[in-house]
Amino acid sequence: MTSTASADPLGLLDIKTGAWHPRLVEAAGLRPEHLPELVGPGEICGGLSEIIASATGLKAGTPIIAGAGDGQAMGLGMGVHGPGKSYLSLGSGVVSGSYSGTVTTSDAFRTLVSPTGSGFMLETVLRSGMQLVDWIVRTTGAPSAAILEKAAMELPAGSDGLLVMPYWAGVMSPYWDGAARGAIVGLSLDHEPRHLFRAVLEGIAFEQAIATDAMEAQTGKAEAMIAAGGGTNSTLLMRIMASVLERPLSVSPVNEAAALGAAMLAASAIGWFGSPEDAAKAMAAPPARQVDPVEALVPVYRARKAIYRDLYHATRDIHARLGAA
Repeated sequence: MTSTASADPLGLLDIKTGAWHPRLVEAAGLRPEHLPELVGPGEICGGLSEIIASATGLKAGTPIIAGAGDGQAMGLGMGVHGPGKSYLSLGSGVVSGSYSGTVTTSDAFRTLVSPTGSGFMLETVLRSGMQLVDWIVRTTGAPSAAILEKAAMELPAGSDGLLVMPYWAGVMSPYWDGAARGAIVGLSLDHEPRHLFRAVLEGIAFEQAIATDAMEAQTGKAEAMIAAGGGTNSTLLMRIMASVLERPLSVSPVNEAAALGAAMLAASAIGWFGSPEDAAKAMAAPPARQVDPVEALVPVYRARKAIYRDLYHATRDIHARLGAA
């Protein structure tokens, strides 16, 4: 048994009906009996067995609740369950999402089932997020990210002509190209590790801005964007991100917002609240702080984002030829 809000990325689910798509299942060489039973997110699937209860110390019969994908659950944990808000997860990867009342598809995002079971979530994914920042710290031999960040804060926007495309692990939305690779453009003998560090943060922000623009072309601009994850602890990244996105960012005090979203589904399922939406309204923590765009950085980053937008297309053929060599 599995939740429709967990099965959706498999590519075999008809998200309009919440059932396995017969033609797609057949095309994959499978039969319906090969696949788990589908239930909606937040539905009770059964109770905890005596054996598992004794192994975990939990009570036998404890309800087991169908959950949702980590991105959708994180959005719910941050109170994003309807129009008007979007979420931004700054973890090892960077994930963002917005609610859609209808099925909307585009290469710019993937369309998932809403964790509340009502409507859909449009989600973008950048695989190389904070793990790329960690890679830069390790590769440059810097004592810590905090030291590099402090040095990078002294640099002007644009990292003295350096531009980074953060596709170290390929790219999902909007190009869906697993063979894509990262690019560092504009290196000179004057550049130092601090330039590379700042350029990586800027590249992540440019990528997110392009993803957000594409998503909001379908849903309309969100009134509020709420951020969570380890990346929110970086003062420089949040300052750059708000300036590139040209909007204030609210910061959730709950880094493990996906776990909180799952708890909201459980609380609703056992009757503590009338619906997942009611649970979210009661359990989502108010923002810890707000990060505003830096006015002087906005026009600089707007111009560089236009250059960044062409970088993938300019390097795609080179990456393809290198991969085939």
